[in-house]
Amino acid sequence: MTGTPLPIPIPAAVSAQTPGRLSSLRTNFAWTLSGNLFYAACQWGMLVAIAKLGTAAMVGQYALGLAVCAPAFMLSGLQLRSVQATDAQTEYRLGHYMALRILGTVVALLAIGLLAWRADYPHETAAVVVFVSLAKAAESLSEVFYGLWQKHERFDLVALALGGRGVGSVLTLATVLRFTHRIVPATAALAIYWAAWLVGYEAVAVRRMARAAGSDSIGWVEWDRARLGALVVTVVPLGAVAFLSSLSTNLPRYVLEKVQGLSALGYFAAMAYLIAAGNSLVIALGQSALPRLARYFQADRPAFVRLMARMVLAAGLVGAAGTVLSWLCGAQVLARLYRPDYARNANVLVILAVGGGVTFVTGTLNTGLMAARKFLVQVPLNLLVIGIIAASGWKLIPRYGLMGAAYTVIAGMAASCAGSLWVLLAALRSEAPRTLSRSDSGIS
Repeated sequence: MTGTPLPIPIPAAVSAQTPGRLSSLRTNFAWTLSGNLFYAACQWGMLVAIAKLGTAAMVGQYALGLAVCAPAFMLSGLQLRSVQATDAQTEYRLGHYMALRILGTVVALLAIGLLAWRADYPHETAAVVVFVSLAKAAESLSEVFYGLWQKHERFDLVALALGGRGVGSVLTLATVLRFTHRIVPATAALAIYWAAWLVGYEAVAVRRMARAAGSDSIGWVEWDRARLGALVVTVVPLGAVAFLSSLSTNLPRYVLEKVQGLSALGYFAAMAYLIAAGNSLVIALGQSALPRLARYFQADRPAFVRLMARMVLAAGLVGAAGTVLSWLCGAQVLARLYRPDYARNANVLVILAVGGGVTFVTGTLNTGLMAARKFLVQVPLNLLVIGIIAASGWKLIPRYGLMGAAYTVIAGMAASCAGSLWVLLAALRSEAPRTLSRSDSGIS
């Protein structure tokens, strides 16, 4: 698709380019939180559907599909959404981000297909990996629209899009699984639904937003080699960081699947998804604050530090609450939400909750690094974290199983948290604030 890339002004009531009122940030956070929590609940709902309508091995197949796809799409996605949201001076337009995202998505699909073939997975498991990757491809393209809405602080549109995607995902997966009792057609139906939602709702919402702002055309995809080349140079470090971060998250799962099998991975993934609720809260806070943090870092460092401190405190409190709840009622929750056999691993859930708390704080610090546009320095940091996780995982998981995987998560996240804090403090000390040369005023 092509179009004339006209600058489309956003009405004053919608544009939020002035750091301004805290109430506006609260509104953004409320929308982002509701959207992310609801979507996380729906993703967890899909896992529950597989656990109740299928087997632990099916949960493991689905979790393996996600674990295989995540690093590839993180690398190819290049964290373009965050770059787009913090592009305060509109260096690149919507069509540039979409063109690069399409190229990356194609590369990711080819890489995943090759990996599934060379890994010699059983046919059913390989098919699940392929269909999950197709679903993630549609989600990857959606991120460009979400980045546009996030940049203009239209978090309501992001929340609505996530809500519709989430509800349809649970209904589609559960319905097909209920009638077929097979995970392959269920994941195939999921991929079809996500693609339909991308074209039938999200793209239409972008067009309506453009028309409301007074423009009749949008540059959906712009194949400008010079601009794309410059954008690639900017975001390649981010892609490497995202890939390494995703790899570090999924390394314990790869080892667990090899050592303990798909059922063990299914139990581990089911517990890890419970931690995702707290992570959605932290992600929502980070996404809603990211555009404002970027402006604060450029023009008002004390405000940047104050907002980051509040965010880190909130992330730590969420982690502490999750740990206490896991300790008090983890077994009951696992038995009720999944099946009684899942409750045997309640002690693992407590350790995962501790690791989740460290992860929440780390994610908040990484939001600060994104706002400061500190991309390249994160590569060696993540390489160090991967080394720690790999060493811990190969030593602990064969010996302690699920508990070893949980300890591995804590070891990796603690190292990542310390490193991210050090890099952020160094950035604050070494650079003086800069004044933005102009405001952003268009859909680009």
